[in-house]
Amino acid sequence: DVSDPDEPRVLAERRDPLADREDGPLDGIYDVKLAGETLLVVGPANPGTSELSGALFVDVSDTASPRERAFYPTDYPIHNAYLEGERAYLTANDGADRELTIVDAAGEPSRIGGWSLTEYDERWTDVPPLPRTLHDVFVQDGIAYLAHWDAGTWLLDVSDPTAPTVIAHIGRGAETVADEYESDADGYDGLPGNSHYAAVDEAGDLLAVGREAWATEDRPDGGPGGIDMYDVSTPSEPVHRSTIDPPPTPDPTQDGTWTTAHNFDFRDGILYSSWYRGGVKRHDVGDPTEPRELTWWADRPHAEFWTARVAVPGSTFVAASRATLDSPAALYVFPDADGRTLWGYDDLVTLTATPTSAETPTSTDAAPRVESPGLGALAALAGVGAGTLAWLRGRDPE
Repeated sequence: DVSDPDEPRVLAERRDPLADREDGPLDGIYDVKLAGETLLVVGPANPGTSELSGALFVDVSDTASPRERAFYPTDYPIHNAYLEGERAYLTANDGADRELTIVDAAGEPSRIGGWSLTEYDERWTDVPPLPRTLHDVFVQDGIAYLAHWDAGTWLLDVSDPTAPTVIAHIGRGAETVADEYESDADGYDGLPGNSHYAAVDEAGDLLAVGREAWATEDRPDGGPGGIDMYDVSTPSEPVHRSTIDPPPTPDPTQDGTWTTAHNFDFRDGILYSSWYRGGVKRHDVGDPTEPRELTWWADRPHAEFWTARVAVPGSTFVAASRATLDSPAALYVFPDADGRTLWGYDDLVTLTATPTSAETPTSTDAAPRVESPGLGALAALAGVGAGTLAWLRGRDPE
């Protein structure tokens, strides 16, 4: 419950779901999705981490007492998923098959359709399975947006879930990607390609494609990846409008400081984005040809953000940070406001520090910071001690 942003409160918590099953529990959960009063819980995200795999449907009509309603077992891991109404869309990366599976969850869950990149175009079979992984799926108004890594972003008409059809493809052709992987085994890590997450705004006219990428020895310019903005007002004819560049990093490799794009959210012309140790940002994308940065909050030693989502429209947004060597994992609550607060970034960013009337947190290791008025983390939720919470807490001037 984040209705009081200064005091986030856990309503319910369930560890080890389906632990009563002989092959349980369901483990390696990287993604949940909510539609109405149903929560979709999928896992494991990666192969070999759990004996049990599948999609769990949870009734959350009573937020204090979630109830397991149904389970759809699979023989493949589910990295990400989407829930729209009573239909669940699952990433089904099973061996050489990298597919979309559509499940009817109205009663006892059952598969009602799917789509396969290689069945659509057999030339993709010349590309190894990993670089054409279906990493994520987003669905709105009968269109599914598939982030297929180096195979690009695909727009599918899923209005008839039993027979999805291709609307458009953003990315390189199968022959180009196949040739690349024949000559460069590091291609998976570095740009171009790396379609990691794709989503549209409420009107379905603006598509953002985030690219998770890193530099490698063979591709020093292979990362970090940014977010590409496309006009999809005509879905069959996507037009690239701009790219939001990632925050700077002293080391863009897998072993360095990650500032590549991760998950994001749209609301009312604002894009809320996460960048691992690059922090969280808000951009005005009303003019998609010139996205305008409104907010940047980062704490390189302590926060490593996986997503940013609107919590209370016009009031707060939340961002989930995975654990770092210095701090535990946490959920941060931020004011939905303009401003800039950067810890540990003054060696990378040239800014003029200005006084702020905000009550600003102080890091436990006195990391260098650059600040401007208007933004402070309101709180962090779950699993943090009082000392940690003290330096996470800040207060917007309002």
